[in-house]
Amino acid sequence: MLANKTIAFLGAGSMAESMISGVITAEKMSPERVFVTNRSNADRLKEIHDQYGVCAMPQNELPFEEIDLFILAMKPKGAEEALRSIKDKLYPGQVILSVLAGITTEFMEEHLNAGQQVVRVMPNTSSMIQESATAVVAGKNTSMANVEMVKELLECMGEVYTIDEDQMDVFTGLAGSGPAYFYYLMENMEQVGVQNGMDEKTVRKIVAQTIFGAAKMVLEKEEAPTSLREKVTSPNGTTASGLEALRRYNGGEAITQAVEHAAKRSKEISKELEDALVTS
Repeated sequence: MLANKTIAFLGAGSMAESMISGVITAEKMSPERVFVTNRSNADRLKEIHDQYGVCAMPQNELPFEEIDLFILAMKPKGAEEALRSIKDKLYPGQVILSVLAGITTEFMEEHLNAGQQVVRVMPNTSSMIQESATAVVAGKNTSMANVEMVKELLECMGEVYTIDEDQMDVFTGLAGSGPAYFYYLMENMEQVGVQNGMDEKTVRKIVAQTIFGAAKMVLEKEEAPTSLREKVTSPNGTTASGLEALRRYNGGEAITQAVEHAAKRSKEISKELEDALVTS
């Protein structure tokens, strides 16, 4: 399905590059079917073109009538201007996809023509290595065929999950911000290893492999984390002692609060963006 489509990235930052890299590496689309533009950075466009062979050009040179999917990949504060700039050049069959934090499907629909098809997605930073956990929310006018097209594109970056709009904030807390929680955990585990005489690079690999193996167990064994934890926790053993320390120092509550605070902030950002755009 994707091979015969044409897509255009409005914005050429790291997320746009992650998606371009994924789709080109996976050979899902030929480079001449991928367009990228930005407001003024010609050097960045040349860099993207040279790296991936895609078509890089100013927005006013895009072949609008040939493009099936437009991807908003600029900073969120530029969303309204971007939507306004393309609104009168679109036809109903084209899809507008946003990877911008805080920009809802409703916001996009309000700033485009009636009936325009929109999709909101939330990847995470692991998209750089094609291991993202990415959420998809379809607008009220978007066809199932176009949702499947978007999912095929996003699968070039990792796993894709279809959720409801009102679940996007908690998804952001879980997966959008989630990698940082694990990096923070790894930082602290690494520090303990180094303090006890281990080589920094070696302990970093040990910690990363341990987390990778635990995640793979959950995915491949299809068992709940609770069950897997119980299986490796012998009474009065080393793991039981470590888990007891986590309970004593409220490790579980800290994780819960991290997700809930990130989700709350995601909701606040949406509101702040809406308020700023209304008053601008």
